[in-house]
Amino acid sequence: MIDEKKIQQAVRLFLEGIGENPDRAGVLETPARVARACKEIFGGYEQKADQVLLKCFDSSASDLVIEKDIQFYSMCEHHLLPFIGKAAIGYVPDGKVVGLSKLVRLVNVYARRAQIQENLTEQIADSLMAGLKAKGVIVLVQAEHMCMSMRGVNRSGVSTVTLAHRGILSQDVALRESFFERVKL
Repeated sequence: MIDEKKIQQAVRLFLEGIGENPDRAGVLETPARVARACKEIFGGYEQKADQVLLKCFDSSASDLVIEKDIQFYSMCEHHLLPFIGKAAIGYVPDGKVVGLSKLVRLVNVYARRAQIQENLTEQIADSLMAGLKAKGVIVLVQAEHMCMSMRGVNRSGVSTVTLAHRGILSQDVALRESFFERVKL
């Protein structure tokens, strides 16, 4: 559960720590604003991925189902700075398909937590494989990390790409190539 009061206290201390006067008119309401924003930005902690995938539909589809260009933002657990990108998800059904909006919701459950992109990619793949009981799953995530763009090496436009595949998509190179051909992020 997100504790807005603790966040407000922390933001006030943070403002003092960077040399700002937390009682200055322009930042007086900043702790409350940040606390409200955190409820949305980190809302994934209050959601369960398995609940997102509960509603499935019977289907005879047996070929690759792909949803791409799923935009997301997440927060780097090391610097609490955003990384922003797109995900592409593919799966081979085994008698069940999931509503397409559920794939976007699944990405958001994990993206709206403090974490690293590598884990985000793995969590989406594992969740979809377990929840849908698919024959195979593949997840491709591409993002720009503000911890590299705004600080450190100070280079914007650098993309990090992560990939996770499960089941038959781990074994079938031609099927993976078909996915890559179709998504071209």
